[in-house]
Amino acid sequence: MNDQVVALDLPASGLLYSEDAVIELFALPFLELVFKAQSVHQKHFKDSGIQLSTLMSVKTGACPEDCSYCPQSARYKTGLKVEQLKPIDEIIAAAKAAKATGATRFCMGAAWRSPKQKDINHMVKAIEAVRAEGLETCATLGMLTPHHAAELGAAGLDYYNHNLDTSLEFYSEIITTRTYQDRLDTLENVRSAGMKVCCGGIVGMGEGQKDRAGLLATLANMDPQPESVPINNLVKVEGTPLENAQELDPLDFVRTLAVARILMPRARVRLSAGREQMSDEMQTLCFIAGANSIFYGEELLTTGNATPEHDRGLLKRLKLEVSA
Repeated sequence: MNDQVVALDLPASGLLYSEDAVIELFALPFLELVFKAQSVHQKHFKDSGIQLSTLMSVKTGACPEDCSYCPQSARYKTGLKVEQLKPIDEIIAAAKAAKATGATRFCMGAAWRSPKQKDINHMVKAIEAVRAEGLETCATLGMLTPHHAAELGAAGLDYYNHNLDTSLEFYSEIITTRTYQDRLDTLENVRSAGMKVCCGGIVGMGEGQKDRAGLLATLANMDPQPESVPINNLVKVEGTPLENAQELDPLDFVRTLAVARILMPRARVRLSAGREQMSDEMQTLCFIAGANSIFYGEELLTTGNATPEHDRGLLKRLKLEVSA
């Protein structure tokens, strides 16, 4: 590896990172990889701040998609209570509570394949109301048409989340109701509307290291790269096809974060779902590997999360400040 951390083995397509180059990063000795990741992090983020995002489910369940990890799919019996789109006043109350406990970004998620016009109208009001509280806004609402993306952008939505989930090659093992290209098209519509991109994936779904490398190579080759990159550790929910997925080696999860930091040096790499099951020591390793954002609050859409009190205690022990 050269001084730029990763050898630029330019593929014929002209992309910045080849999958082989990313696989080389994954193959580095663990301590060397984490040292490189922390070096990149300190170069691009002068402070040691952790950005706090709170995620609220504004419409829960009854999704027609078949994402194998998701308890909100109507195809699986997970005991989830279906809830309709929340009123604006409930969203504002949750945003105020999130801000009061230290969050700087408020994310709104809805279990849709793609929103209808009436849903967009409602979300425009929600975005404007949350921004009025002095918070950054993010939404994840499914696939977007160019028109709907433009409406959300005009409302002032700062970030739109639409994860790729995994590599192109492994994708069909997890989802069959929308294509990889569908996801890429939505991300292009988001960019064209002037919003920032929040895009990452999930590990621990039975994919191999090559798939994790493929996911990160795809993200890193986006132009521009995503400003926010959530890395989720699968939360196994009873009733979903992945309820018995084999546990991922925790060090492989840390490796994934480290490689993401190296490939996307200016992104907020977010330690996302699965933190409730992580020890403080594992989370600390993730911060050392370059994670500088977490989802903050007791629930992530429909699954549990570490409590704000515990998070504040851990950040205090590590002398990590909250960053905007």
